[in-house]
Amino acid sequence: MNDKLIETFDRIHADEELKNNTRTFLAKKTREYKKAGIIKYRRLVSAAVCLLFLLLGGRWLYFTPTATISIDINPSIELGINRFDRVISVNSYNDDGQDLADSLKIRFADYTSAVQQIMDNKDISALLSGDGVMTIVITGPNGNQTTKILSGVESCTENQGNTHCYCAHAEDVEEAHAMGLSYGKYMAFLELRALDPDITPEDIQDMTMREILELKDLLSSGSDDGSNNGSENDTQINSNGGNGHHGGGNGRHHGNGRGHHWN
Repeated sequence: MNDKLIETFDRIHADEELKNNTRTFLAKKTREYKKAGIIKYRRLVSAAVCLLFLLLGGRWLYFTPTATISIDINPSIELGINRFDRVISVNSYNDDGQDLADSLKIRFADYTSAVQQIMDNKDISALLSGDGVMTIVITGPNGNQTTKILSGVESCTENQGNTHCYCAHAEDVEEAHAMGLSYGKYMAFLELRALDPDITPEDIQDMTMREILELKDLLSSGSDDGSNNGSENDTQINSNGGNGHHGGGNGRHHGNGRGHHWN
């Protein structure tokens, strides 16, 4: 009888030892799994943060303009170009420019496709066929990019008459926009103002580039022979409803010009 009791107690002891060992084993493994889970979680968080920064940085790089293409004929619009040569903005600077911008589907397109779409627009084609003058000015801080864009734009316009393409410095772009002018018309305005200080940005805002060139020629010839003064110039502009249209003024014909500067 005593032997059976001893044997029974030994079995209970063995069961308790097994339980303790099991508890120790499970506790150890649980801590390891928990530690592994924390490490995995931290890695996932780090990866998510890196992805977020990558997305935000990529968005910033993509939507930051690095060059501007200013196009003037009478519609005046400007295309903001990113470092990947894609159009990220289309801004208009007169009513005709807004109408043109509304008709285009060029956002996120390559700049050459955008310029070609503008050149193929029926209203632009009609203006150029009717002796209209178009200026395309490329500005931006990266000289390599603006030079490359100039070459691409010239390829788009090489078969079109009366187009003038050139690069220019971008320091005056903000002032041009503050005046409500595209950069191309702003450069024209500076030249006209040198000939007639009374001319305002509003005087030329809705003028075609042909009319601006004709006015420049008129003011230049008047300045040369001394027969023109400020009041006469104002009469010349205002007599046509303030839009600068000069009936009967032949002006100077500009053909397929490249590198034309307003200075």
